[in-house]
Amino acid sequence: MKRRFDLIIFDLDGTLIDSRIDLANSVNYTRLQMGLSSLPHELIFTYIGDGAAMLIRRALGEGLEEEDIKGALAIFMDHYRQHLLDHTVLYPGVAGTLGDFSHLQLAVLSNKPVEPSITILDGLKVRDRFVQVYGGDSFEQKKPHPMGIEQILKDTGSAKERALMVGDSRIDVITGQNAMVATCGVTYGLASDTLHGLKPDFLIHRFSDLIQVVNSSDR
Repeated sequence: MKRRFDLIIFDLDGTLIDSRIDLANSVNYTRLQMGLSSLPHELIFTYIGDGAAMLIRRALGEGLEEEDIKGALAIFMDHYRQHLLDHTVLYPGVAGTLGDFSHLQLAVLSNKPVEPSITILDGLKVRDRFVQVYGGDSFEQKKPHPMGIEQILKDTGSAKERALMVGDSRIDVITGQNAMVATCGVTYGLASDTLHGLKPDFLIHRFSDLIQVVNSSDR
């Protein structure tokens, strides 16, 4: 049986890892340092997905000067680097399922900066499963620009028709569509509500369901 995919590209936050609490804690630490009150975690969760700079812009609101944003981002990143594994965990089924994909090439394409992305994957003991890890500061353009996927295809020598982009958000699905690769949305993640109205090629409710998607025969 010829399998459908040779390469799987994963989003990180909301797809492989549940990092909500650590991100929210660092956002509120930043707000307090800026003389602002804390925000409810549930509100901060809705701001996650477009990289650290956009997270901070959304969390601080309108009316701040660009220098204030840069200063706040520096505070956030410094705090987050020290606390990024306090509460962050792999979603259920991730570790075992990645082990089942030893015959495939796996990569990560996140809008989170690449340094903390790698630190988290190392800390959760799954970094060695990925041939490449790219973050929001790895390229001139972030997702949903297809640049990241196109680079991973070059890195791995994979064909577009043999690649799959997996993520929890609208941005991930659109990124895959922009790169003309197959897409798989996950319904358990941070931004799964943003998938409404989109038509990914596959939709899974548990990470382990990806095994069936990958192992199904080629059409």
